[in-house]
Amino acid sequence: MSSRSEAYKTDHYTVAAYIELEKSSKTKFEYIDGFVYAMAGGTYNHGLLCGNIFRELSLALPRGGKQNCKPLSSEIKLHIGSKNSYVHPDAMVVCGEVEKDDEDVNSITNPTIIVEVLSKSTADFDRSDKFHLYRQIPTLKEYILIDQFQAKVEVFFRPENADLWRITVYEGMQATMILESIDIQIKLENLYFDVEGLS
Repeated sequence: MSSRSEAYKTDHYTVAAYIELEKSSKTKFEYIDGFVYAMAGGTYNHGLLCGNIFRELSLALPRGGKQNCKPLSSEIKLHIGSKNSYVHPDAMVVCGEVEKDDEDVNSITNPTIIVEVLSKSTADFDRSDKFHLYRQIPTLKEYILIDQFQAKVEVFFRPENADLWRITVYEGMQATMILESIDIQIKLENLYFDVEGLS
């Protein structure tokens, strides 16, 4: 995996051993095809943006609405079966019935939207190898990358029955992000509320 620190990489694990490791540890781990990576602690801004995007999604999505979409926090893992991987996105949205992994009931398999808040150590990984993992998920329609150092959001959208992803970049506090897959809008001034030191 490119642009990912090997300092946190362990020896080969089985899925069962990984699940037990997560249960017994306060640290979050990601499992990529047999290898386990400890997730480094986030910054204040990272944590704030994770909370803000979850709040904005919760406010915008009507409970029991037409698509029955619900936001999920990073406490919920994502299982990508075709790549034998378990990861912790910063947030997700699932529409319709939640489908859970057979081996780990705390992992879901059918997100409509995945959100990652970029950090200096993971930005390249989130844009390349991790996005490659996510593109293997048939239900995924939008991938959101949130910059924690400036008011900037990249939204990758996959139109129905298409393989090509369209990217839209939203910049500045006056911008409004549009999420086509769930038909909602989020103002960047709300997403970045209280975030410190923006350039």
